[in-house]
Amino acid sequence: MNEMYPKRAANAAFRVLGGEAIVMNPEDSSLFSLNATAAVIWRAADGRRSLREIVVSDVCVEFEVEPEDAMREALEFASALAEHGILILAETPEAGA
Repeated sequence: MNEMYPKRAANAAFRVLGGEAIVMNPEDSSLFSLNATAAVIWRAADGRRSLREIVVSDVCVEFEVEPEDAMREALEFASALAEHGILILAETPEAGA
């Protein structure tokens, strides 16, 4: 599997509350409630770090889970948000900053 570099869509609005996050897609006003694990991925999705790096460095450390289990669920999560247009999955990292 190729690496994926997740990035929050510029038009997605979000708030983090108590470790969880609420994300709104302004295109259709749909809301997404993210648990603490998904919120860690969402906050780290800057387009420069791969999903695997985020899972290993952030998710596994914070939640003490195995990388392969966490990666499987992270892929499902990222793919679902990408289908709704609020997360962009690129095959190469974003340059800059």
